Amino acid sequence: MSERQIIILDSAEDAYVRAAEEITHVAGEAICTHAEFLFCLAGGSTPAKVYELMASRFRLSVDWKEVQFFFGDERCVPPDDAASNFAMANRAMLSKLALKPTQIHRIRGEQPPAKAAELYEDELRRSFGIGEDELPRFDLMLLGLGANRHTASLFPGSPALHENERLAVAVEVEDPHRHRVTLTPAVINNAQRVMFLVTGEGKAEAVKDVLEGDTSVDRAPAKIVAPTDGVALWILDRAAASLLSR
Repeated sequence: MSERQIIILDSAEDAYVRAAEEITHVAGEAICTHAEFLFCLAGGSTPAKVYELMASRFRLSVDWKEVQFFFGDERCVPPDDAASNFAMANRAMLSKLALKPTQIHRIRGEQPPAKAAELYEDELRRSFGIGEDELPRFDLMLLGLGANRHTASLFPGSPALHENERLAVAVEVEDPHRHRVTLTPAVINNAQRVMFLVTGEGKAEAVKDVLEGDTSVDRAPAKIVAPTDGVALWILDRAAASLLSR
């Protein structure tokens, strides 16, 4: 059964710290429970602030050698491209943690989109030891929210919103970086915990629509996120939460 929690902080900086605290807490629980922390990263500037905190202020709070890093989506660009989600995460956090290459499971954005999606799906099945009809279960999946209500690379009107068999698919989106690979809703909703981190007044209408509106999933894709047997945690600053009725 899905559970939703909403936490509102005074400032964006407070939200970043709270998100880092949550990651630290879930990592500790996961490592104690099953000896590893399966962590799916988000792209964008907001998560970058959290990654920087994880690699500095919270660096000694996580047993990093027991963490496996994955990505919720990726732009189809080389791994050193400024637009790459991997490049951002690597710059902000991964390169600072003395990780083994085998701990980082990136989407091969330098490949043709369909091939990159196929390779990533194979990587997920190997890493999680799952069969054709099984889904990976992340301990924590970090998500953002676009002003157009998208999350990961699930954009309004995307056929990927109705994909029920694949783990990862290639998509074309209304964005300068049109070609991307994204995890599908089934994978997202199989996570033990999903954490939305949203800050800024520019996201307030999207937050209101996703959490309280009656817009369809096709117009507000983030509404599709409702973990089947887990928690959806929303961490917001007051600006992002300013239009909520409660």
